[in-house]
Amino acid sequence: MATLDIKAEKTAKPSSVRLVTSIPGPKSAALTSRRQSAVPRGVVAQSPIFVARAQGATIEDVDGNRFLDFYAGIGCINMGHCPPAVVKAIQDQAERFVHTCFMVAPYESYVRLAELLNEQVPGDFPKKTIFVNSGAEAIENAIKIARAYTRRSAIIAFEHGFHGRTLLTMTLTSRTHPYKAGFGPFAPEVYRIPYAYCYRCAYHLQYPGCRLECAKQLKEVLLRQIDSQSVAAVLFEPVLGEGGFVVPPTDWFSEIAAICRESGILIIADEIQTGFGRTGSTFACQQLGLVPDLLACAKSIAAGLPLAAVTGRAEIMDAPGPGGVGGTFGGNPVACEAGLAAWDTFVGQDLNNRAAQLGRIVAEYTKNWPQRYSLIGEIRGIGAMRALELVRDRTSREPAVEETRQVVSECHQRGLLIISAGTCGNVIRLLVPLVATDDQIEEGLAILEQALAKVNAGR
Repeated sequence: MATLDIKAEKTAKPSSVRLVTSIPGPKSAALTSRRQSAVPRGVVAQSPIFVARAQGATIEDVDGNRFLDFYAGIGCINMGHCPPAVVKAIQDQAERFVHTCFMVAPYESYVRLAELLNEQVPGDFPKKTIFVNSGAEAIENAIKIARAYTRRSAIIAFEHGFHGRTLLTMTLTSRTHPYKAGFGPFAPEVYRIPYAYCYRCAYHLQYPGCRLECAKQLKEVLLRQIDSQSVAAVLFEPVLGEGGFVVPPTDWFSEIAAICRESGILIIADEIQTGFGRTGSTFACQQLGLVPDLLACAKSIAAGLPLAAVTGRAEIMDAPGPGGVGGTFGGNPVACEAGLAAWDTFVGQDLNNRAAQLGRIVAEYTKNWPQRYSLIGEIRGIGAMRALELVRDRTSREPAVEETRQVVSECHQRGLLIISAGTCGNVIRLLVPLVATDDQIEEGLAILEQALAKVNAGR
């Protein structure tokens, strides 16, 4: 596919981007000054704007600038901003009641959404679901449930993984800065092995000749560090999220699962960023041939409202006693109604298929970029979960951290909202709302290419 010229494209087709001020505009700049006085620096802002409204795949700031959204609320807006059915469901429920606490005075929407997830999560066996507020809470509760069922305490996680910012999920996360530095001591009984990150193989091998050496390290941990009978679960992301959108070989999962089954270790899938169509199936596990014992999901489950879930084998989910899991706001009625309407939107617009189409568009558009821009080390992904890893040198694969920041900033200046990822922060991740049109996708990719070309040429 030929490189698009943004100016020419804007004259040929209506543009989703509209820039009427410099970026940031005066109103966003003024709000940034107020933010710096009122909000601690630890709550980082990855773009220089303040939002006024959003619709579909576009965001408008307080200065009237309109941007293409290629980050989708960090994966929370798979169905696009403000899907009409979701907005109506929120309004209707807010008029009935906003909160009661399901553990005191329950309501049907919680049960209906649990039934829906029990049907959709992989596994041909009875399942049950609990709702909480965030992905980190879902992971914490999945581990509580696994420990209650197995009567074991240890958890094995993976390098480059991200699971949250609470004490336990921060311990499970494999990135020091900014997530862990200065926040110790961490939770005990967490062990870690390499992920199947083939571009940066921990053993300097190549797949398939490596014979899945990284998977075999699970046996090494069980032999040398922790007795298998003390391990409650292995926790992993089917595709790394914050770690850089890394897609492992499918047989890696088979190897890990076989070792777990031999030792009675539960498998917990963190589908918080991969779930609800992002990879081209409702859950990534479905494409990878994996049936987890417990699955945690969040982000796009309620089209942007705070909601998360743990779904798993019924006998495992029933292990904690009455009152052992739950929370005051978990499964809030407004969020549950939003989740039900989001699912109807997801199915009605066939967003699994759309994600696969989107992935093909991105792959075709970017296939020649590595030949044009030496900054690109690898382009990878699955479905609509795509990434570019940027390096200073393709031989050493030194992460191009500053260059990545420059590309992101250049995109912002041109009307494309995009964010980075990766343990070193050198990965450009593409999280386009699945409702984006082909024209919007190509317009955004053209902006990204302009930014890459400028930074690549300036090295």
